[in-house]
Amino acid sequence: MTPSTRLVLALCVAVVTLAPARAAEPELLRILGEDKSFVIQTAKGPMTITRTMTPCAKNKGWLQPLVPVAGVHPVGEIEILHALNDKGAIVVDMRESEDRVKGTIPNTHHIPYTEVAGRMEELGCQKVGKGWECTAAKKVYAFCNGPVCPQSPTAILAMTRDGFPADKIYYYRGGMLDWAALGLPVVTGDF
Repeated sequence: MTPSTRLVLALCVAVVTLAPARAAEPELLRILGEDKSFVIQTAKGPMTITRTMTPCAKNKGWLQPLVPVAGVHPVGEIEILHALNDKGAIVVDMRESEDRVKGTIPNTHHIPYTEVAGRMEELGCQKVGKGWECTAAKKVYAFCNGPVCPQSPTAILAMTRDGFPADKIYYYRGGMLDWAALGLPVVTGDF
């Protein structure tokens, strides 16, 4: 090996060794359904919108509509605060137990989204044959982990499918993500 070849080889090794490590590509998260990108048309041409995990993103769901079922009312924190004192309402944490144990909105009831269709008596309905009679149902304020969490929208769909009136459902899409981000109180061990 000639001295110039050794010099070139040494420089290549130094460049590779001293070069900053290339950052790992960010994990793309779902936006709508299974799609991880959404293309918009701008004055400068098409632009691809993606979503990546951040400390604020919290989970890997996908964007949920403000109204998951026709007739359901979207609500925010002010409405949730009032509902917590409303005797004719029940604020329901529809998340899985392992999420609720980490913290929830005070004075809420827990019915996991996978169980709500079988526990509608807790919401003021009565079992009639194979269905539910819900004329005396309470106003249900449903929430889960936040804007990309499909748990409460899934439960709302099951409730309305089984006879719960959509106009008595109030969906807090912001859920625990927005509640905590706004500095509102979170309680643990509330079961």
